[in-house]
Amino acid sequence: MRKIVLAAAVAGAALSLAACGSKSTDATSATSDSAMADANANADAAASAASQASTDAAAAASEAGSAADATSATDNTSATSTTTSAD
Repeated sequence: MRKIVLAAAVAGAALSLAACGSKSTDATSATSDSAMADANANADAAASAASQASTDAAAAASEAGSAADATSATDNTSATSTTTSAD
C-alpha cells in the first residue's frame, strides 16, 4: 500500500512539474516574441528618425546656401552702387 501511495505521489509531483515547465516555456516564448517585436519597432523608429534628421540637415544646408547667395548678391549690388557713386 505504501509503495502505491508513494508512486502516486511521485507521479503527481512529476505531472505538476511538467505542467509548470510547459507554462514557463510558453511564457518564455511569448516574452521573446514580444521582445523581438519591440526591438524591430525601435529599429524602425530609429531609422525613421535618422532619415528625418538627414532630410532636415539637407534642408537647413540648402537654406543657409540660399541665404549666403542672397547676402552675396546684396553685397555685390552695394559695391556696384558705391563704385558708381564714386565715379
